[in-house]
Amino acid sequence: MTENRPYRPNVGIALFNADGLVFLGRRFRDDGPEIILPGLEWQMPQGGVDPGEDLQAAARRELWEETGIQDAEIISESDWLTYEFPPFEDPNHRLARFRGQRQKWFAMRFTGQEAAIDPVTPRNGQPAEFDGWRWERLERVPDLVVPFRRDVYRAVAQAFRHLANA
Repeated sequence: MTENRPYRPNVGIALFNADGLVFLGRRFRDDGPEIILPGLEWQMPQGGVDPGEDLQAAARRELWEETGIQDAEIISESDWLTYEFPPFEDPNHRLARFRGQRQKWFAMRFTGQEAAIDPVTPRNGQPAEFDGWRWERLERVPDLVVPFRRDVYRAVAQAFRHLANA
C-alpha cells in the first residue's frame, strides 16, 4: 500500500554553546507517534511550523517554547530532511494525519546565560516536553535518540560538524 499522508512541516534546532556542544532535552513522556524508549530519551528541540510561519521564526519560537531560551543567533541551516513516524494506534491523535516529519534544521549559537534555560515550564499553551537537559558532543547525539530519528540526526551532525568546534 502506498503511503499518501503528507509529512508535517517541522523545524529542528541544534543549539551550540561556546564550547561547541549541543543542547539536548530529556523527553519524559510519549506523544502519540513521538515515542521515547528507555535509554533513548534525548533529543534536540524541534516542532511544527504554523501555516504561513517563517521557518526561522518557527525555529526561534520552538526553541523558546521547549527551553525558555531567547538568546541565540542562527548561524546555519540544513537541507530539508524527513523521517517516518513509527506505527501508532490512535487515528484521532493530532499527528495521525501525517506520515512523519519534513524538517529544516537550524544551527544556533547560544548567547545567553545557562540560568535562563528552563525546559519544564509550559509556554504558549504547550505542555513541557523535557524534564531535564544537558550539553553533548554533536557526534554522540544520534546514538542517544530513538531509532526512527537516527538518520536525520546523523545528517544534522554531518551538516553542522564544522560548527562543533567553532
